[in-house]
Amino acid sequence: MSFLRDLKIAARSLSRVRALWITVALTLALGIGANAAIFSVVRAVLLRPLTNRDEDRLLYLRQSAPGIGVANETFSVPEIQDLGKSLKTIKDLGTISAIDFTIVGLGTPREIPAGVVDGNYFEVMGLRPVIGRLLTPADDGPNAPGAIVLTYKFWSTSLHSDASVLGKSVRLESYGGPRTATIVGVLEPSVPYPVATEIIANVVTSPHHLSATMVTGREHRMTEVFARLAPGATLEAARAELKTAYAAIVQAHPEVYKPADRFQIGVTRMHDEINSRANTVLWVLFAASGLLFVIACSNVANLVLARTVRREPELAVRSALGASAAVLRRSLLAESIVLCGSGVLASLIVAAPMVAVLGRYASRFSVRADGLKLDFTLVWFGIVLALVAAVFLAFIPRLPAADTSRGLGLTSNEVRVTGRSARRLRVFAVMQITASFLLLAGAGVLMRTLYVLESTQPPFETARVLAVNLPVMSYGRTPEQVRDFYRDVKNRVSTLPGVEHVSEGFSVPWRDEQGLNISFAFAVQGATRKNGQDDLRAHYRSISPGFFGTVGMPLLEGRDFRDTDKEGSERVVIVSQSLAQTLFPGQEAIGREMRWTDGVMKFIGISYEPRRIIGVVPDFDDENIIPSPAMTVYQPTEQEGWHGRLFVRTKQDPYTLVPAITRTIHEMAADQPVERASTLQDIRAEVLTPNRLNAVVFGGFAAVALLISVVGVAGVLAFSVSGRTREFGIRMALGAQPRNILTNVLSEGLVIASIGVGAGLVLGFLFARMIGSYVGEVHLPGALTFIASAVVILAAAVIASAVPAARAARVNAVEALRSA
Repeated sequence: MSFLRDLKIAARSLSRVRALWITVALTLALGIGANAAIFSVVRAVLLRPLTNRDEDRLLYLRQSAPGIGVANETFSVPEIQDLGKSLKTIKDLGTISAIDFTIVGLGTPREIPAGVVDGNYFEVMGLRPVIGRLLTPADDGPNAPGAIVLTYKFWSTSLHSDASVLGKSVRLESYGGPRTATIVGVLEPSVPYPVATEIIANVVTSPHHLSATMVTGREHRMTEVFARLAPGATLEAARAELKTAYAAIVQAHPEVYKPADRFQIGVTRMHDEINSRANTVLWVLFAASGLLFVIACSNVANLVLARTVRREPELAVRSALGASAAVLRRSLLAESIVLCGSGVLASLIVAAPMVAVLGRYASRFSVRADGLKLDFTLVWFGIVLALVAAVFLAFIPRLPAADTSRGLGLTSNEVRVTGRSARRLRVFAVMQITASFLLLAGAGVLMRTLYVLESTQPPFETARVLAVNLPVMSYGRTPEQVRDFYRDVKNRVSTLPGVEHVSEGFSVPWRDEQGLNISFAFAVQGATRKNGQDDLRAHYRSISPGFFGTVGMPLLEGRDFRDTDKEGSERVVIVSQSLAQTLFPGQEAIGREMRWTDGVMKFIGISYEPRRIIGVVPDFDDENIIPSPAMTVYQPTEQEGWHGRLFVRTKQDPYTLVPAITRTIHEMAADQPVERASTLQDIRAEVLTPNRLNAVVFGGFAAVALLISVVGVAGVLAFSVSGRTREFGIRMALGAQPRNILTNVLSEGLVIASIGVGAGLVLGFLFARMIGSYVGEVHLPGALTFIASAVVILAAAVIASAVPAARAARVNAVEALRSA
């Protein structure tokens, strides 16, 4: 009961200093709210168990070839078959291949991301159906009927959880041709890894997966592999066994796994693999929120310490009247709990929108963050932080001794600041500045990166070029009729008012990741090779005549593709400037012959016949925002290319032409999907979104930290000025000018800020070195970032010092001496 009375007294006492109460509550709300929000995200994304049964036994397999720059390669069917033989530590292997299907029969035909799996996949992944059933080994084989499972998200959002879709027959269109399939079940909510899928189908739904090229092609890699540990087996044992099996495969096929390519296999737990992209950024963000909490607590400690020093006459009287140190400390604790409790309540208001922002941010790195909301079970986390802060704040101030002659008279109207109290105030202010500098420097790196990305413009038109997805629909059409359809689309769209150029291709810059990642080995007769390398690799791009004119890229040499460059005519290619300069330095590239040498060509319908180079274009880096030299080979779509994307250059706002383009295409084929119409400029902006979010989130943390630090420095100096009023009066009575007093206080603020910046430089360097030893992508900020951050901190310190410095310069010498 006595402590309850202390709480009531504390509330009444704080009500007389509402400004202090509100400042402390808001400061703690920011610190606690940010930590509760980020911990909510970290818990949901990194720490929450997966839906998958026995997830600790679920493994993800990958292969890589550092020698040719391949970091995460999929597997071919022969590789999977060889790996699966006689494994003792692995119970089963499950496979999935990413593919885009155009689905007909569920409303408007549209292209959706999908996966083709074997019958073991769902058992290996440890997943269950919500309704219906999942695919099993009975669904394997070329004679099995087509069957698909809907993902829960697709079923609930696109089909509104309609249970009547079970048993419905649909048509699936892919590059291999059309197939029919029956919906057999709906998958429970789970993480769609490694690709976001909306439906999952058995192998028979993709003709290409049944073809001999897929089944026998060791270099035809397009399948992801998962594994489930056998009972009692460990990850280390499975890793060793798989490495041994893979080494035997490499040794048995030296023509495929060349020593210089350095093929190797890797095995990780599924949970770790899913979190790999989000792991670093979220823990860094968690560290940033921790720094913000330190800043908030330091600021509040300054405010509470200053208030306690001002209350020393009161506390001294209570001590002289017999109040024990425990009683005084309990009253301070009660006041701290009231302050921190207010901060917790305010933090709940702050945390909810913070989680929404951080959830959208984290969803760029992990699918587990989609639709994330504040986890109210984490209220205890805020309470714990508040209790930690309350105890810290209650025990930081020094209690006055019962003998009040030591340092403070009971009747004095002036607070005499002891050296110990002043030192503590300055230590807390330095801590705030140090933490703020670290956050500001980190945010500066991200903002500088964003500035470089934003200011780097691609060497082609983006604002007036519209990209439209037109997935191939081959039902009832021969390959020649498919080519005729795309040729007719191009011709008819080109006649629309406001259209300048129209062309087609296979992949949209920056957007179609699978298409943009395609690269093949090639050789050119008479070309200069570096380091004795037999064949180089080049990006493969399939485009129609006029593509370079559509995007506004001039040819440097030679000619563009023509309508006569089609099947049956001489095979021709256009190459990028980097390729021409690398292979023919100081020589003519036009007229040379190149040929594809990659082993995968025989599986994808592209011949090894020689091709004549007819043109050279500037490097067109359609994968990276900051262009880099790009070895690229362009082939005409009507020879051995692929279709699926339309590019339209307009004289006006491209979006105003979308209805006319859609209407024109639907007049030609009513079931043809016309999707994702967007300008290249907007696609590029979408790619930049994660970088913008990085800068905004970390910049927001840094801005809040800087604001709190400015308040802290101002509070320290204001308290210092209030304790030195008599000193300033005496100095001015002895002839000191107001500007001298002003300079003195400003320099005090600068000294505090300089010490904090210096400590931040040292700690930042040490932290970066320590983290960099574990995380390769962490780099030290440049000198410019450090200098800019220091200038901002020092300028903020000057601004924070201005008000108390001006107050000190206005001290009335006579009144100050009279009050002594």
